Amino acid sequence: MKKFKFTLAYQILVGLILGIIVGAVFYGNPAVSTYLQPIGDIFIRLIKMIVVPIVISTLIIGVAGTGDMKKLGKLGGKTILYFEIVTTIAIIVGLLAANMIKPGVGVDMTKLAKGDIQKYVDTTNEVTSHSLADTFVNIVPSNIVQSLASGDMLAIIFFAVLFGLGIAAIGERGKPVLAFFQGTADAMFWVTNLIMKFAPFGVFALIGVTVSKFGVESLIPLGKLLICVYATMLFFIAAVLGVIAKICGTSVLHLIKILKDELLLAYSTASSETVLPKVMEKMEKYGCPKDVVSFVIPTGYSFNLDGSTLYQALAAIFIAQMYGIQLSIMDQITLMLVLMVTSKGIAGVPGVSFVVLLATLGSVGIPLEGLAFIAGIDRILDMARTVVNVIGNSLAAVVMSKWEGRFDTIKGKEYLNSLEKAA
Repeated sequence: MKKFKFTLAYQILVGLILGIIVGAVFYGNPAVSTYLQPIGDIFIRLIKMIVVPIVISTLIIGVAGTGDMKKLGKLGGKTILYFEIVTTIAIIVGLLAANMIKPGVGVDMTKLAKGDIQKYVDTTNEVTSHSLADTFVNIVPSNIVQSLASGDMLAIIFFAVLFGLGIAAIGERGKPVLAFFQGTADAMFWVTNLIMKFAPFGVFALIGVTVSKFGVESLIPLGKLLICVYATMLFFIAAVLGVIAKICGTSVLHLIKILKDELLLAYSTASSETVLPKVMEKMEKYGCPKDVVSFVIPTGYSFNLDGSTLYQALAAIFIAQMYGIQLSIMDQITLMLVLMVTSKGIAGVPGVSFVVLLATLGSVGIPLEGLAFIAGIDRILDMARTVVNVIGNSLAAVVMSKWEGRFDTIKGKEYLNSLEKAA
């Protein structure tokens, strides 16, 4: 008989369940937010604190190890092509699901509570003043210290790639610099493991606050949308990501087994950022080269948000159905094309799905105020799309490693076997 281990996954699950119970018992009580919100905020801040040092150090090490501009250019081109294909499929799946299930038909808007979306409107006004060309210009940082301070991931990646190539170019003189960043990466992964011990408390606090604010009854009028989103996300993981995984000789189930702690944490916190360091670490252990992992996964957090793009398409049709607006095939094709641009053009913005929808709905005549009706349950929907984003980016690292012919199959099998033994 195996001895039961109270692993991190179980600890997070307990935190999740206790948070739901506390939030439900003290529904509407502002004291829950007063006492628990700081705990959740501290946990999120701890994770944000380590993301930039880990990304920049691992990427510099990986690029300096490769030291080949041509090889990196090929990897970058393949990665962006893959991201574009998969996110387009996600948009199509979202549109098809909304048209087939029709979650917005028959919804009584008089029974729905309106949420506050003003902060998303303000963000959208700031973002949409920039063109797509401006977005690509902004990838090149004018001040790297400012980019590091603001966590501008694309600018950080751009700088790290050039810096890594510079270290490789100067040969022996670059070795002390490389040793510094290797030490930084090792130290930050140790800090990550320490912070993860705090994860169950962070999850408990964040879920407790969410449930106490919105309660369970806010889900009932929008139950059909909730079920539709979750069912479509599961279908996308099994059918689309499952087929991609099979084509490249791996399995989505293997990824879920490897990342079970991280997926539970991402679901509970509705934040991909909370698991970025551990996902990078585990994908490297699974057999993906360091330079591929450190380039593909952080870039994917801006360009490969499969769950978010799927949801944006589905939510847009839901709002149209709720208002009784019939969208033609051409309208939906227009919606898809606009989403393909806006979902990339404003990556990394807080509340990105709402901001994208606000920037998109007007293009096909859907009332923007419809978003206020789903703002209340957005956190619950965000939890599902975050899980899909994490699985999609993890799979992207494997796909790119295989496409480059550099995936270590033996290392991957050994890592999976070690996980099975540990369980």
